[in-house]
Amino acid sequence: MQFSINNSLLHRLHRASQVTSERLSTELGDSRLTSRQLVVLASIAADEGASQTAIGTATGIDRSTMSDVIRRLTKHGLVARKRTKDDARTYAIKLTDEGARVLQSARPVMERVEANMLAAISPKDRADLISLLGSLIDQGGQPLPGVSSPGRS
Repeated sequence: MQFSINNSLLHRLHRASQVTSERLSTELGDSRLTSRQLVVLASIAADEGASQTAIGTATGIDRSTMSDVIRRLTKHGLVARKRTKDDARTYAIKLTDEGARVLQSARPVMERVEANMLAAISPKDRADLISLLGSLIDQGGQPLPGVSSPGRS
């Protein structure tokens, strides 16, 4: 079977992400926050005082990108970071009052965009989609059978 972008998982996931992010941006209006930044704010709210590393693990964002996201959120006054007592190399991240306010006002918009996107499929298929995406995410960290990873023989 010849490769076709219309049947490509990579392309379809990328486009679904783009469409969702564009809709969120449109719905948020003049907000300069990206969907990734909002996910980070939500992750911080769920685990107040977590390290940047823990937030990166929870969100699937790599270390250097997470550092940049946290730097931007700190610059906008939405998060505060403080060195931990146990490890001077580790930052504990917390929402500022402004960060909590921004997240609280963005949550209904995020929920509305997600509901709008999922409205295109049946409730059963929605649950299956979320489950299947979770399986893909879980599999993403596993080596492919019969394929050696870079640096492995």
